[in-house]
Amino acid sequence: MVESKSTPITPEMYEYVLAHNPPLNAAQRDIVELTHQQFPEAAGMQSAEEQGPLLAFLVRLTGARHVVEVGTFTGFSTLSMAQAMPADGTLIACDISEEWTAYGRESWAKAGVADRIDLRIAPALETLRAMPEEPHIDLVYLDADKGGYIAYWEELVPRLRPGGLIVADNVLYHGEVADPAATGNALAIRAFNDHVLADPRMEAVILTVADGVTLARKR
Repeated sequence: MVESKSTPITPEMYEYVLAHNPPLNAAQRDIVELTHQQFPEAAGMQSAEEQGPLLAFLVRLTGARHVVEVGTFTGFSTLSMAQAMPADGTLIACDISEEWTAYGRESWAKAGVADRIDLRIAPALETLRAMPEEPHIDLVYLDADKGGYIAYWEELVPRLRPGGLIVADNVLYHGEVADPAATGNALAIRAFNDHVLADPRMEAVILTVADGVTLARKR
């Protein structure tokens, strides 16, 4: 068995990591805290704090001007990416909840980036299938219903420009993906990970960030 060289993430180590990452700005901090206050039972759906700076870094690294987010929740990840985009960039945010995304809308407006975000309240597959079919997307953040990941992937990959990036969250699903007897969302993520691995159009790596993040680049 291969020996892991990963450092255990204790609470102290996690605080250290956050202290040495770019800090959240006031708008990001406000939406993180508001989400925990308003939706304490659902707040786990929010991207981890360290993922905000990571997504912003990837937007800048790729020079992304056309971004798609599948799964917006209260808009922390949306905000993080929009703030990193150029002023004339566009982020299409897909979600089905008016309630959750209302908090995002307010946050984006306060941060001055609402004009970069095109929120579409509809089943994500409908939104994706209505997009132009030619390759035009620079970056995707996939963090929605786990059973839909493969279908979203198949709609997104043809629309991704060469060199474009798909960032998929929760690909370790609390460690349950390693269980051959996994069920439910963990089973769906196992299938998604296998699908990504077998896709010759993309090259991908899994990172042990938060609940697991896949970075997949179109060849």
